[in-house]
Amino acid sequence: MALVVVKLGGRVAEGATARVTALADAGDEVCVVHGAGPQISLEMERLGLEVRFVRGRRYTTPETLEVVRTSLGAINRALVAGLGPRAVGLMGDEIGLEATLSPGLGLVGDPVPSRPAAVIDALAAGRIPVVAPLARGPLNVNADEAAAALAVGIGAERIYFVTDVPGLLLDGEVVGSIGVAEAERLLAAGLLEGGIVPKLEAAIVAARGGVRAAIGETEVHP
Repeated sequence: MALVVVKLGGRVAEGATARVTALADAGDEVCVVHGAGPQISLEMERLGLEVRFVRGRRYTTPETLEVVRTSLGAINRALVAGLGPRAVGLMGDEIGLEATLSPGLGLVGDPVPSRPAAVIDALAAGRIPVVAPLARGPLNVNADEAAAALAVGIGAERIYFVTDVPGLLLDGEVVGSIGVAEAERLLAAGLLEGGIVPKLEAAIVAARGGVRAAIGETEVHP
């Protein structure tokens, strides 16, 4: 039996419950962290709010934060319903997820490892905690970063980043395995772009923190 964190992207969240259920049925302790990026942007556009990103991260005003909370809550409830009675929905800021304020981004935080009692208690009771990535403050936090910090904080053995791409792609091919040093080199050289960047950065944090990390089919190791 392993303690596993599964991070579900907003694009795949509601369709990925079978993966989570399979891990739990196999005897693993599973904690889910989910995003809601596409849903947040669509709702902001509907409300006439500016969708603004700075260095790939969403600039968050108080008005934006309300949309973030609403969108995350909707995805959280849908996931809990899809996973069934074992699942318990948790809003990160209400259970004590920690983050430090990130300069220049408004109400955005950089997650730090934490060990919320609500997550530990749910796992001990055989439940599947489903965590929405808000931090105490409240602060908006990137879901990939939140998942990695939580995995390190609770001492998970593995973290899976489930996304709509098969893994890290280089020259059109999926990379089966990559070391932290090589991953950092690719990031520093600007050779990667889009959604894989925060996932790889988060996987590096997890791997350095002693958690085996995988983005799709790509293993990230120390």
